[in-house]
Amino acid sequence: MAAAAVVQIPAGGTFLETFKKSFVDVPIDADKGNAISTAEFLEAAESLTTMFDVLGSVAFSPVKKDMLGNVEKIRKRMLAAPLESQNLQDLVRNELKNKSHTATEGLVWLVRGLEFTCIALSKNVSSTEELADSFRGSYSVTLKPHHSFLVKPIFSAAMSACPYRKDFYAKLGDDEQKVQEELREYLAALEKIVNILKGFLESKEAKW
Repeated sequence: MAAAAVVQIPAGGTFLETFKKSFVDVPIDADKGNAISTAEFLEAAESLTTMFDVLGSVAFSPVKKDMLGNVEKIRKRMLAAPLESQNLQDLVRNELKNKSHTATEGLVWLVRGLEFTCIALSKNVSSTEELADSFRGSYSVTLKPHHSFLVKPIFSAAMSACPYRKDFYAKLGDDEQKVQEELREYLAALEKIVNILKGFLESKEAKW
């Protein structure tokens, strides 16, 4: 796999400011049952995967590849039926009506991957724990119950390769307080979206 391009953080800025789209900016329509805009959500998910490049190990490339593969499954459905896919919930409903579930299954796995990342970083930013411990703890309650014995060692290797906490946060920006504030805001927005989607995907209308 080719090395990831080095992202240039603007002077006085943070790594999160380089994201093409932040989960903070993903529209949620409360009047339509918390409908989440599909296109913006996918852009935000793609942006999040660049965080794995900051984690700095090729061991994380399978994690990133898995999440981007699920983004593409959802985007393919969105492009095939744009009017029926403007928000994620309608995309799922309409795909299932057509006796297909490729994008829906992709969304289930993408949400698991986003939750894995969200829980790990949320725990880490509010503690003094090392990244490897935060990711291991998150993995045990999000992805691990759904992974086969073949996949689990791949993720275990990635978590063991996490950089030291101080080195990771230094890569996110020079102003540690600003990094922490922006990361907390970002993770709160991500957590809200993950919880909305988990609730929907666990409902009867999202089953196939």
